[in-house]
Amino acid sequence: MDDRGSVAYVNEANIEGYVRFYLVRNHSANFVRAWHGHKKERKLITVVTGAALVCCVRIDDWTDPSSDAEVHRFVLSAAKPAALEIPPGFANGSMSLVADTTLCYLSDTPIEQASADDYRFPSRRWDPWHVVER
Repeated sequence: MDDRGSVAYVNEANIEGYVRFYLVRNHSANFVRAWHGHKKERKLITVVTGAALVCCVRIDDWTDPSSDAEVHRFVLSAAKPAALEIPPGFANGSMSLVADTTLCYLSDTPIEQASADDYRFPSRRWDPWHVVER
């Protein structure tokens, strides 16, 4: 930050191999958008504005995944830029923590291939969407 404004960056993110990106913005804070998985697609997620709880879970059975699978939780914020990679074989989801949150998803798969490798599960199949008091 200086008299011109500020710069935010994630110099450690390797975006080689990604072929498209899309932005997701929920209509309100605490809105859950989940679960979306791919057997082959890899994603990179960053928060452009606001903050979000981003979660992912390894899928053991694509027709009836275990509801006891471990859910990995990450808080991403535009105030502290970072990139989270979701490897193939995982489902992911997010919840906006504040209003006006925008997430950017990069994908290593063209949309035609991603659409053929698309698996959706109910948003509460795994339910990590609560704030943990400390």
